[in-house]
Amino acid sequence: MTLLEIRNLSLTYRTKQAQIPAVRGVSLQVAAGETLGLAGESGCGKSTLASTVLRLYPKSATVTGEVLLDGVDTLTMSWGQLRAVRWRSASVVFQGAMHSLDPLQKIGKQLAEPIMTHFSTYTTSSARKRVRDLLAQVNLPEGIADSYPHQLSGGQKQRVMIALALACDPRLIVADEPTTALDVMVQAQVLDLLSSIVRERGLGLMIISHDLSVLAEQADRVAVMYAGTIVEEGPGSEVFRNPNHPYTRALAGAFPTIGDLESRYAPSGLDGDPPDPAELPDGCAFHPRCPDALPTCTEQTPALLEVGPHRRAACLLLDHAGTATRGMP
Repeated sequence: MTLLEIRNLSLTYRTKQAQIPAVRGVSLQVAAGETLGLAGESGCGKSTLASTVLRLYPKSATVTGEVLLDGVDTLTMSWGQLRAVRWRSASVVFQGAMHSLDPLQKIGKQLAEPIMTHFSTYTTSSARKRVRDLLAQVNLPEGIADSYPHQLSGGQKQRVMIALALACDPRLIVADEPTTALDVMVQAQVLDLLSSIVRERGLGLMIISHDLSVLAEQADRVAVMYAGTIVEEGPGSEVFRNPNHPYTRALAGAFPTIGDLESRYAPSGLDGDPPDPAELPDGCAFHPRCPDALPTCTEQTPALLEVGPHRRAACLLLDHAGTATRGMP
């Protein structure tokens, strides 16, 4: 069952100097019980795309397309309808827990606020019990409810953010870089926690990260973004181990592979920087950095097409069967 369907979504920021297209014609789906990973470098549009699900973008943005949450377009909802959907139908685990939690309020009060706001049947006592249950679900002691955010470790704060996202039993969670600034062991614990919640509750999860290797392990499907568009999509492990797009290949090669000494000690890199969204190159946006670019890549914008079972890619190097025509393994 499809929980979220994004159709031909574009978002442009208006500034005094220019129109900045941050998301350009993206279409994606997330089903119940499914984890969709969204990968790409900083500035590729991942967080902007996530912000459109519950209309969290600024007023300076112009949005076209559709964002269907349980079949209803959130972009056309009234503010009253949108307020009812936030937290209850879908919620967000924001990047940077320390900046998202109120430093002046205890954790228990912050967890109880959305519960009391969205459910009139809850009393102070029942909300307090719900807070204890939420903390238990994310493996935190109930005494955390009486703590302030600055008294918690980074991993504890991130678990609180997950508890907040679960407070009103939503069917979809959007996790924007949920493991930023956490050490490797805590990252693994937080990601395993999210995965177990998806399995046990049958939720839909969109998880955003620049680390393709992490998403390959955690996500059922992975979509790779570059310059505001999806350049590749497919099963997580397949996209990581057998990329169809040269940008995906570069992302995968940036991380060492355990057991492969050459990869472990000398991960490959990618020359150049992502393009300025306000001044995108003609043709394929990746061609200035692509080691295998064809002459036509400077003129023709590739479409996102089927290149195999459950695989899509946007690259002129691929023929219609999804096989490489030059330079790619």
